Amino acid sequence: MTEAADTRKLLIVEDDLGLQKQLKWCFVDHEVLFADDRAAAIAQLRRHEPPVVLQDLGLPPDAEGVTEGMALLAEILALAPNTKIIVVTGNQDKDSAVRAVGLGAYDFYQKPLDTDVLQLIVARAFSLHELEQENARLRGARRSPLAGIIATGEPMVRVCRMIEKVAPTQATTLLLGESGTGKEVLARSLHSLSTR
Repeated sequence: MTEAADTRKLLIVEDDLGLQKQLKWCFVDHEVLFADDRAAAIAQLRRHEPPVVLQDLGLPPDAEGVTEGMALLAEILALAPNTKIIVVTGNQDKDSAVRAVGLGAYDFYQKPLDTDVLQLIVARAFSLHELEQENARLRGARRSPLAGIIATGEPMVRVCRMIEKVAPTQATTLLLGESGTGKEVLARSLHSLSTR
């Protein structure tokens, strides 16, 4: 397991106390948060921002139906669209699970509980969430057109573009700037892009 697995927050929305205990044991390596109805689930979501939610569709006051579970699914996705929601359904309710996935749930799991399969589904959800977060972070970092230089401000991006334009020419170039501003790194980049 990775170091991140020790602090992974998992919200379990389940009104059956016996199943809550079994799930807590199943995910002992995670920070497990519990909620037994929609209001408690939304409060936990806002307070802890868990990346993965394991949610039963049959929640009070409609524990025998799925209306409350579907409403919670929609509310979670509206508040935290990147949250990976795994819906849990009874063994005769595959249609509701498929409908939930169509509405935006990450995956579904049908009871009875098989801890190995459920752990695998939850681990995949965490991995996907982490990859999406890393991808968003990398897309947010504005990379310079020059290898090895990360330009985070518009003035530095302009300097890098100027170096790209000057490098293929035969013009003599003088780099000026205060000590520690990266003149040597820019000079190496200029030289490597140059034909000389």
